[in-house]
Amino acid sequence: MALSKSQRSNLIFIGIIAFIFFTPLRGHLHEFVGKIKMAVFSPSIENEDNRITISDYKWNLKGINTADYNFENANGKVVFVNFWATWCPPCRAEMPSIQKLYNDYKDKIEFIFISNEKSGTVDNFLSKNNYTLPSYNQLNASPQEFSVSSIPATYLLNKKGEIVIHSVGASDWNSDKIRKLLDELIDK
Repeated sequence: MALSKSQRSNLIFIGIIAFIFFTPLRGHLHEFVGKIKMAVFSPSIENEDNRITISDYKWNLKGINTADYNFENANGKVVFVNFWATWCPPCRAEMPSIQKLYNDYKDKIEFIFISNEKSGTVDNFLSKNNYTLPSYNQLNASPQEFSVSSIPATYLLNKKGEIVIHSVGASDWNSDKIRKLLDELIDK
């Protein structure tokens, strides 16, 4: 039975879609889409009247590529918290921009990267990609204000513990807008 030209085209189209969504290429496609999104969208800054304040700093973290950390040490500081995973394409897409930001601001603000993966998996990923982002596993539950339902989820806190930015999905964290905001938060 011979297939018509339109039937062949449909089969080829279905084959391409199946190839993209059911092979490892899917992860690369998601990462590529995340990078496109980063170029178009920037995280939104919360209006000062609508900011939520962290109520509890009792959060202990097990260092993966750094020392253990007690979140109480972040009280009164500008803090960048990112929940991520090595298998997450949008997480991987935003990592280069976060690393650039970290390189310039690591002595001025607290950076905290949270993964629920095994430390060996995270450490291998960081080493392979030359990332020096301080990564942790949680030893107890995060503050309730960090309501993470999907990753990457990023929170930027001012010195008063207010959530200035809550962003879900890949973002360009190395933008002029974010750098200007960080400089303002550091100076306050």
